[in-house]
Parts: sequence; structure tokens; C-alpha cells
Amino acid sequence: MGEKYIASVSSIAARFLGDELVVMSATDSAIFSLNPCAAAIWEAADGVTPLSELVEKSICTQFDIGLEQALADAEQLVSELAEHGILVVSDHPIAPETK
Repeated sequence: MGEKYIASVSSIAARFLGDELVVMSATDSAIFSLNPCAAAIWEAADGVTPLSELVEKSICTQFDIGLEQALADAEQLVSELAEHGILVVSDHPIAPETK
């Protein structure tokens, strides 16, 4: 399986409420409350850093979790958020959105 690259969608509304990040999908108005670990993935989703590197640097260093489990959890989260149009997932680096 190749690397995955993720990027957050700039048109998505996202605000921190305490330790959680609340994100609303523009496509179906679904609201997600992301815990600190999921919020760290969202914030690091730059489109050019491979997901495995992002998880290793942003998740494994901040939270007490091994890379294999963290990556499996991240892939599940990314898949769910991508289904709702909140993240873009690609097998190659993603060019930044232009405004």
C-alpha cells in the first residue's frame, strides 16, 4: 500500500471549543467533534507530508501510542472525514487550494 497525503478543505468551518475541534461539513452539514488526537491530524494535514510521517511526528510524539496503532486509527478517521468532504485524500502530494 502506498503513502496517503491529506489536506483539510479550506471552505470547512472549524473552531476549537476547549480541547476539542468542532468541524462542520459543507456537503451534508454533518458536525464532527474531534478529540485532541484527531484535531492534531486535522491541523497537520498540509497535503504534502505523508500520513505516516504526520502520524509519527504529530501523534506518536504527543500521545502515548505506537506508530502501527496510531496509523490504523488515523487511516480510519481520515477515511470517515473524507467521505464527508472534510479532508481530501490522495496517493500523491496535494497542491494547496488557491483563493
